Order: sequence, then C-alpha cells, then structure tokens
Amino acid sequence: MSKRPILDNNLDSKTFQGYYWLKEELVNFCKHNGLQATGSKSELAARIAKFLETGEKTSSIHSRAKANIPNTITLGTKIEDDFICSEKHRKFYKEQIGKSFSFNVLFQKWLKQNAGKTYAQSIVAYYQILEDKKQNKTTIGGQFEYNTYIRDFFAENQDKTLEDAIKCWKYKKSQRGSNKYEKADLVALTQ
Repeated sequence: MSKRPILDNNLDSKTFQGYYWLKEELVNFCKHNGLQATGSKSELAARIAKFLETGEKTSSIHSRAKANIPNTITLGTKIEDDFICSEKHRKFYKEQIGKSFSFNVLFQKWLKQNAGKTYAQSIVAYYQILEDKKQNKTTIGGQFEYNTYIRDFFAENQDKTLEDAIKCWKYKKSQRGSNKYEKADLVALTQ
C-alpha cells in the first residue's frame, strides 16, 4: 500500500490534488496557514491548491446572503430568493409534513433553485424527492466521495460486508488518483 503524503507547506499543488483529504484536514491546514477555513470541501481544496502553487492567500468570493425570511409562511407564500434553511422553515414543514421532515440535500437544492414558487409546490417537490430516493433515481453529490464509493462497491459486490467496503475505501483513498470504486480495489481484502 502506498503512503499518502502529509498535508503541509512542503506539498506541491499537483500532489495535493492527487489525493483524497478529509474536510477536517483541509480546515486544519487552512487555520494553521492563515487561510480562510470556511466553505465547502471543494472551496477549501481549491484555496489550498492555489496557496500551495502560488503562496497566495485567497478567501471566498461568496458571502452568505442575509436571510430574507417572511414573517408568516403559508402554503401560498412564495419561496424567497437566496433561501436559507431556518428554524421558522423547519417548523412550517414539520407542521405540514410531519415530524419525519428533514432538510435533505436534494430538497435544499430544489428550494434554492425555485425561488418564486409557492411553499405548496415545495411540499409536492419534497414528496417527489422522497419517492425518487425510494426508487434509487437520485444521484450522490460530488462532495460525497465516500458514499459514492460504498454504493458502487456494493453494486458489484453484494456478497461482501460493510467492513470489506470500508477496508477497500481506506486503501483507495491512500492511493494517488481517482477515488471511484474499481474492481482492482479488492486487493485491499488480501493484504
């Protein structure tokens, strides 16, 4: 098994980009080097890559929009621009859908992309998203590499255990290159 390099200032940008890093590792690196330590995993990785390549300390160009939450949310209320999940929204949806409601990633994405539609339409969309999930019609976001790997592992290896999948994942992320499941990763089970 090849050894993953240490994430520090001595690492070159190309090598850094060739390996899998936990978000926690990226945040710690940013804090230690005076870089902005907030943002998505991909934003942090891009910030670190630029720093390793140029020494330049950049920050996020996106700033969180100030919440524009309506005083009262009804079924006829229009979804606001720059939607931000709030306790007021959570309370509304729990009242309408029930205690099982949660802001899953796909629903949050739908809300952010459908400003101007009504909250009644959002509830229909929520149930459709749940139905699609049941029928495995959903895709896993690019930032969830572990989840994607595990799903793909079991698609080809129904006879294996979660422990096997995790062992292969740990092997894969220690290697340089893609973090996508490949049949060759099963070599980790023989080591």
